[in-house]
Amino acid sequence: MSKRVPEYYKHKFNKGAWEWWDIETDAWSTPILTVLEEEMPETGAWLEVIKEVESNYLSVHYLDGRDPMLFGTLQYSVKESLTSNYSASMFHFFVHGRRLVTLNLDQRTRMFMSSEDRMRMLDECGSGADGLFVLVRILLHYFQNGMDHFELNLRPLEESMKKNNARTLMDKILDSRFELLYWSNMFVPFQELISASREAYLDALDDNPFFQRMLYRVERMQRLFEHYEREIDTLISIDNAISGFRGNEITKTLTIVTAVFTPATVVGAIWGMNFENLPWIKTPWGFTVVMITTLISMAGMYIWMRKKGFTGDLLRAGKKERNI
Repeated sequence: MSKRVPEYYKHKFNKGAWEWWDIETDAWSTPILTVLEEEMPETGAWLEVIKEVESNYLSVHYLDGRDPMLFGTLQYSVKESLTSNYSASMFHFFVHGRRLVTLNLDQRTRMFMSSEDRMRMLDECGSGADGLFVLVRILLHYFQNGMDHFELNLRPLEESMKKNNARTLMDKILDSRFELLYWSNMFVPFQELISASREAYLDALDDNPFFQRMLYRVERMQRLFEHYEREIDTLISIDNAISGFRGNEITKTLTIVTAVFTPATVVGAIWGMNFENLPWIKTPWGFTVVMITTLISMAGMYIWMRKKGFTGDLLRAGKKERNI
């Protein structure tokens, strides 16, 4: 991991009602973290834990058994379009009372948070937890952008399936399924954060507008994930149904062809024997009689199968009508 130049910002909001420590560093021995631990001794356990964290992590602790502390690590992606080399940003956070501490927040999110409307919103917050809820709502916006881009790619896929169900289409559907799975797995910790926040602050969140806004965005994203999962599962079911229909159609066609050519097969097997006394084998008109008899038998077989309804419209339907 590349070394970051240590940066440290300490913002105060709502006339000093709460403060945000925004720290960026890769060196755990940096003086900035020493200053943080000296001013907030309760961050010591958090700093020890995050040194070993490489993925999502959430925890709720109670100082003196009463005062809640919420801390952890969240992964997210600022990219709308994901490639095969999926990469995620990750930052650590600590919330206790009037203080919010973030470690290694990405520059793009930091820029969003410093915009005029976000700063006004932060100034309306009354605690570090409120500030975290505003920040997480910004991170969830990346998921929303990712889903918008995902939908733009999904619509042409559906149109392609409708017009021409090519064999390579399933590969594209599976690529979309894995992309959605990636977004969905990354979204799970944000759902967990909702539960962790309720565990920490209980009924105090019922009338908290910043938590409610975050909650509604989480629920909106959850509905999107569920909708797209059903949509892709439907595409897979349609592809399976079309493949099954195509396979049945091919099998039926081969069965009809085999049945129609059965008389010719029988004639060929009999007159292909190495016997000298086969009927008409030495007469000049023998071949003509055998061929005419064979063709009449084949035609009779086809007519009989058609009257029985075994052929249906299989041999009459055009390629465009069948859409295969």
